[in-house]
Amino acid sequence: MTVTVGVHRSNPSLYHLARLDYLQQELAPLGESAEFHHYADGTRTGAYLADGTIDFGGTGSTPPITAQAAGHDIVYTAVSAPRPDHGALLVAADGPIASVADLKGATVVLAVGSWQTHLLAKSLDQHGLSYRDDITAERPARDEAERLRSGAIAGWIAQGAELAAARRTGEFRELIRTTDVITDRSVFFARRELAVRRPEVVAAIVAALQRADHWAAAHPEEAAALAAADQGGEAADWHTALTALPWQLEPATAEFVAEQQEAADIFHRVGFIDRPVTVADIHLPALEQPVADAISRAGKGN
Repeated sequence: MTVTVGVHRSNPSLYHLARLDYLQQELAPLGESAEFHHYADGTRTGAYLADGTIDFGGTGSTPPITAQAAGHDIVYTAVSAPRPDHGALLVAADGPIASVADLKGATVVLAVGSWQTHLLAKSLDQHGLSYRDDITAERPARDEAERLRSGAIAGWIAQGAELAAARRTGEFRELIRTTDVITDRSVFFARRELAVRRPEVVAAIVAALQRADHWAAAHPEEAAALAAADQGGEAADWHTALTALPWQLEPATAEFVAEQQEAADIFHRVGFIDRPVTVADIHLPALEQPVADAISRAGKGN
């Protein structure tokens, strides 16, 4: 069969995998072939798995929760190590927002439905505020840095090269640092049928991803230049952002399930998802060892 892996720019592991030969190399001994399906919006990953467009995909922490809430039959396969410096909620350095409590009634720009929703919802919840009731969440539209400078918005969750560029200006303060609130992992998930019937295929995909991560860690200048040419921004800012990532995968364990369950409970409480979900229902403990073995093998250069 041909295994289709979804790729979007927001997931750097998949972004690099699609530009290397590792997936084909890992699947060939199993008699399988691979192709990539490129799309712009990572929040569509669950829907693409559900309708068969892709067999395997990856996002941040929020999309698999919303996919489960929508009834899509997916399972977790692997996660990245925590990404402590991947993003932050920025406010104007000399502006009126001095604490999370000051966000009440304010407009915050973020990639709604991404891991950024998890970051903001949990941070507000920790301070007795509600993502639904106490802030206005707005999707990025134009120059968010300029809007923040002018006071048109109160906060902006930035990540990657945009965050590195914003930090260079000295004009913004980090009100919420990712590492203080969530682990902010990359999360990889697949169609349940594939994971149950062909766990060796899932393990092979994870091995290829880990090899792609090792490539990115070993070639930061090349990876940064590729991202800048394809996605815009300065190569130096991409280099800063990419070298801050862990480039290490792990199996999806009970500890990770607990992290996701906490997020899912918050999302349901504030109405971001319309029904409660039990995250353990899409966790396959039987996948943990094959995935761990694949990651270990990839780490040895095979």
